[in-house]
Amino acid sequence: MNEFATSYHAPVLVEPVLSFLLTENAPVIVDATLGGGGHTAALLAKGGAALRVIGLDADTEALEAARVRLQNVASRCELVQGNFRSLTALLGSLGVSGVDGILADLGVSSRQIDRPERGFSYAEDGPLDMRMNPNLPGTAADLLATLEAEALKKIFRDYGEENFSGPIARTIVRQRAQRPLQRTSDLRQIVENIVKGPQRVKSLARIFQALRIAVNDELAALAEFLESALPLLHPGGRLVVISYHSLEDRIVKQFFRRREKGCTCPPEFPICVCGKQAQLRLLTGKPVTPDAEEIKHNPRSRSARLRAAQKR
Repeated sequence: MNEFATSYHAPVLVEPVLSFLLTENAPVIVDATLGGGGHTAALLAKGGAALRVIGLDADTEALEAARVRLQNVASRCELVQGNFRSLTALLGSLGVSGVDGILADLGVSSRQIDRPERGFSYAEDGPLDMRMNPNLPGTAADLLATLEAEALKKIFRDYGEENFSGPIARTIVRQRAQRPLQRTSDLRQIVENIVKGPQRVKSLARIFQALRIAVNDELAALAEFLESALPLLHPGGRLVVISYHSLEDRIVKQFFRRREKGCTCPPEFPICVCGKQAQLRLLTGKPVTPDAEEIKHNPRSRSARLRAAQKR
């Protein structure tokens, strides 16, 4: 069992996270996607009295839940509201210019999924919201109401890798001319009318995932986070990222590989002229995944993929 799981959320891959981040020279660690505070609780419990954790989250509700959970160790952690894409500015507001470890768990928390009013899940009816930060101006319903069919198709294809992106997008545009799509059940009905058989559930998951990514600009935020994380790490500091679908994992993998390689000169060049140096050392050749026991107790962990690297 996961001793750091709560009714709010069960943190995934806790032991690998601890093994990569709790080094002898890691007095300050950033949990850039705090969620319910599970990973931060584990780090503080296992990391010794000198460890300080800075927790960030865009979701004010998650932040408050974490604040309650971590109240007994409040002197060793600082919690800040904000998106991890603004990592440099958020740490700067605390007077922090360098840290020893950074964690990003890119998953949606169980609490967010299970609350129909947040609109993340097709399983129950709720408003088509999907905002990680409730203060963001645009909801999923806004996107469905304003984007043309080609733009919607691109979102479903690029962010959801959905085979029926075109028919679903065109049906949305036709149906909204009659009445707006405001509920998760409205979108679910469209998908179910188009996709039949065993692929229906997967298509629903892909369409909802794609909309969530678009609403929160998640892939661009991830790329910005990675670029800002590296300069903030002290030499020897470690960056750990947990992703849940191929789009995220590809961005992380390619970033790590580029920064591990250094030189980008064509192979036919006899000597390096670009001058770029390797900045990272990979700690995971292949991503670390949950074992059967973790998946048994937390089926939502099944798609988790952890990659880790160390700054040179």
